[in-house]
Amino acid sequence: MTTAKEKISVITGVIGIDCHIVGTSLVSYALTQAGFKVVRLGACVSQQEFINAAIETNARAIMISSIYGMAAMDAEGLRGKCIESGLSHILLYIGGLLTPVKEKWEDTERRFKEMGFNRVYPPGTLPQMAIDDFKEDLGSVDQA
Repeated sequence: MTTAKEKISVITGVIGIDCHIVGTSLVSYALTQAGFKVVRLGACVSQQEFINAAIETNARAIMISSIYGMAAMDAEGLRGKCIESGLSHILLYIGGLLTPVKEKWEDTERRFKEMGFNRVYPPGTLPQMAIDDFKEDLGSVDQA
């Protein structure tokens, strides 16, 4: 639990071998402007790097960007690894161009939620939507 003076920590980065950093940079900037402590891991981040950073900073969420289409492969098993590492209540968000083939967004969203992500965002989502969702989700987790 954070005190009123502590900023809530959020980990951001681009998972796997994806080097497209614009989306995560925009989200990181918006989160910082919204008053959160953002730990930016950059591009080509492994699952374990996300987990280690979350543990080290007592983060409340991991926000992942991916635009090269292989996010399902890169993020498979992340929720389980978080649980094994003592991060069972961490919020997981992912957004971008998540699949290599065009499919209904509802199918993509369902797949990632089944993988344990709390929120899934399509390309072009404005950062404010993730921030609003994060604030809402924090309230739900704090009351649990």
